[in-house]
Amino acid sequence: MKTKVVAALAATMAIGATCAFAANPFVDVPSDSWAYKSVVELADAGIIQGVDGQYFQGNRNITRYEAAEMVAKAMAHMDKASVEQRALINKLADEYADELNNLGVRVSALENRVGNVKLTGDARVRYIHQDSDDKGNGEVKNDDSWTYRVRVRANAQVNDRTKVVYGVSTDNVSFADNSTASNSDKNNIFTDRAYVDYNFGGNNWDLMVGRYEYDMGGGRAYGFLYGDTFDGAQLKYGNDKFAATAGYGKFKEGIIGGKAGMASKTAYGELEGFFGGGRVAGSAVGVYYNNIMPQDDADNTDVWGAYGSLNLGKWNAFANYENYKDAIDGKDDAEVWIGKLTYNKANFATPKSWDAWVEYLNADNAFADGDGNFVGSTLSWRNGNLLNNVKSWGAGIDYTFAKNAQFQVMQSFASEAKEGSNDPGEETRAQFVFVF
Repeated sequence: MKTKVVAALAATMAIGATCAFAANPFVDVPSDSWAYKSVVELADAGIIQGVDGQYFQGNRNITRYEAAEMVAKAMAHMDKASVEQRALINKLADEYADELNNLGVRVSALENRVGNVKLTGDARVRYIHQDSDDKGNGEVKNDDSWTYRVRVRANAQVNDRTKVVYGVSTDNVSFADNSTASNSDKNNIFTDRAYVDYNFGGNNWDLMVGRYEYDMGGGRAYGFLYGDTFDGAQLKYGNDKFAATAGYGKFKEGIIGGKAGMASKTAYGELEGFFGGGRVAGSAVGVYYNNIMPQDDADNTDVWGAYGSLNLGKWNAFANYENYKDAIDGKDDAEVWIGKLTYNKANFATPKSWDAWVEYLNADNAFADGDGNFVGSTLSWRNGNLLNNVKSWGAGIDYTFAKNAQFQVMQSFASEAKEGSNDPGEETRAQFVFVF
């Protein structure tokens, strides 16, 4: 396999290699070898590193993961490649797409082809059972336990810098009501994505305008406020070490500011740093701020948070803190603490991959009367009264039983109310998720 892949990559090295002035880094590649020039060009471009930094081992077969790693590095030079060279790299990226996904590499060479329209989506079948508290709140069982959701996305690459995305989604549709008309009335298919994404400034700057997904904390944090369907504009600068984001818009769903269905506006900013593997696969720390502006006479709520995600081999340790300044109904600041420990990683592209996790949540009550909840998360698996005025543990397992098909199960335990005597009922959740 090595000869084929190295030869193909070497053909692209007019991309910018400087082998005429580069030294041979490998002690086992003689200067009179037929492959000498190509090997030196690949090494000088950073696409190959050899074994232990000094041996090329040209007679050894490489694994598909090693080949994928070389392709990923070649993809980093796409901006310097000719049309023919890009076509060759794209062909290699097609061949090693699964391995690139497993390595955490976004195959931008495939997604960013001008004129290409790519359809993606997911389908979920979910079961939930939750016992009620002493007031009968939070109960989910029997016919209401089973729901499904389907989402479809169309991703169109307009040019090298501009992408347009349009997506539709069903709501969580209950299997309890087998009337198509009734489900259509209660759970309409709606547009949940409709945005333009423009890259500029050497691809480090990104401007997104329209209806997109905004999650507090940049998608890495627990994301306690709903942001699944969000109308706004966002400017982001990012590289492998740092990202800064600023945006403004309106939440279109979820429980914001304590009132269901309220479309609150927010201005937000995020700062994130990445280390030990870069932006995609590495560890990260971040801070973020939101100014929530309700649409009624309620005062604005300042929200700030911080998170840390540390990768230690197969382990990931995650911690998140959020503070809600001047929370609803004149209550003092409300705080949220989350901690999560995960072992291994379930990947949709890798059958039989799995992970297991345990988490702890400590969330204040933002209401003076102790009723309701002012937070609701699209990134959390928990239901209402297990997200607010609660101390609770949770555990779960994710298992990829076939390519692009995953089974997930979650269970809360040792849950208790922080104020009052109505402890929330424990929640059991299991779901099948399919992506395409």
